[in-house]
Amino acid sequence: MTLASARAQLDRLWRRGCDFLGTEVAIMGGAMTWVSERHLVAAISNAGGFGVIASGSMSPQQLAAEIGGTRALTQRPFGVNLITMHPQLDGLIEACLDHRVGHIVLAGGLPPRDAIHHVKQGGAKVICFAPALAIARKLVRSGVDALVIEGMEAGGHVGPVSTSVLAQEILPAVREVPVFVAGGIGRGEAILAYLEMGAAGCQLGTRFVCASESIAHPRFKQAFVRAGARDAVTSVQLDPRFPVIPVRALANRATLRFAEAQREIIAAVDAGQLDMKEAQLRIEHFWAGALRRAVIDGDVEEGSLMAGQSVGMVTREQTTAAIIAELVEQAIVALASRSNGIAQPASGRAAQ
Repeated sequence: MTLASARAQLDRLWRRGCDFLGTEVAIMGGAMTWVSERHLVAAISNAGGFGVIASGSMSPQQLAAEIGGTRALTQRPFGVNLITMHPQLDGLIEACLDHRVGHIVLAGGLPPRDAIHHVKQGGAKVICFAPALAIARKLVRSGVDALVIEGMEAGGHVGPVSTSVLAQEILPAVREVPVFVAGGIGRGEAILAYLEMGAAGCQLGTRFVCASESIAHPRFKQAFVRAGARDAVTSVQLDPRFPVIPVRALANRATLRFAEAQREIIAAVDAGQLDMKEAQLRIEHFWAGALRRAVIDGDVEEGSLMAGQSVGMVTREQTTAAIIAELVEQAIVALASRSNGIAQPASGRAAQ
């Protein structure tokens, strides 16, 4: 198979995802708070992918301004990620609809049925996360237009199941809507593998952190460049009485302090100096503001360095266009090499 025919085959494999997103390549940018803002989002879309704004804790007014700022940088499609637990979710949806955002991602928990209907009635597409097959089927019945399945290899808040297991469980069973795969994906060969399993496309976050267009602090980017897969670990829960939502991030001094803080809080409860509710609040508030301190202020020791296990494949700063072109090239070379019966090159430009 020639490279041209391999490219045509790749185009066929992710055609459903491209048509759904309105893009040249079915690569979505993961919504990373403080990182996935107008500059990176627009750069991903301008490079042929699908950028997604991370609204995080923005107000509807702040989100409207961010959408407007993104649209000033790109004429291509992009989406917005909304947290379903946000107290102003309806207002955030309205801000998206008022500014003609075509795709809204509802994340951070099972979305209310009313929110799904609100988005669809406003003319936008709804994308939701499905951490299990039963939830995927429930979301499809609720009328969502596409799903993202994200494995525990991802950065930030993660579930207990790996990407490869979720893909095997969900991709063969859910055909009604496009399904995008996320978590630990850093090379084009992996994208190709999931497309061949039935995915419509893939979502990547960690690979884009060190994009030239990313506003992340240089020290934050350097931490990614230096890190390997084993450095991206999940937060530790010391006592089942005090649940800790797992968050994958690069281990640093704050990681150690979090474990120490839990020990101190648990000891205070056991000594009768603190009630259970206050103890849980203190544990949950430990990381408040820590992501901003790392991404924006560059405090890589006391901040939170949320990163997926694909961080080992981030070896230098590149333009967003170069990252996407590299991923596409890796998938094409893999297709061509395999069908010609020759060994694939041991390394792509990502490892240089």
